[in-house]
Amino acid sequence: MNLKSRFDSFGYALRGLADLLRTQPNAQIHAVVTVCVLVSGWWFHLARWEWVAIVLCIALVLALEAMNTALEYLADQVSTERRPLIGKAKDVAAAAVFLCALGAVVVGLIIFIPKLL
Repeated sequence: MNLKSRFDSFGYALRGLADLLRTQPNAQIHAVVTVCVLVSGWWFHLARWEWVAIVLCIALVLALEAMNTALEYLADQVSTERRPLIGKAKDVAAAAVFLCALGAVVVGLIIFIPKLL
């Protein structure tokens, strides 16, 4: 892979991120929560391990949201009619995002509740 194609791949990824944030309401919610968490982390002077946990949670939730969106785009391209297995695939992908977001909330509570008290 040459240098130009390497830079092109970063451009494609950034274009995908822009599409995700522009078109997906749940990704927009995750982005707003991300900003709030980052500002709160700065405000409370999080320890290094706390930042690691927060950044990993943010990355995982946003990455899963992107994968869920990619799966939905592909499924919608395959068929616009109602197909039970496509519906199940979309539901399971959404469940993966939900479970990861729920885990991120728990991590956030573990880190921030003691600081609030």
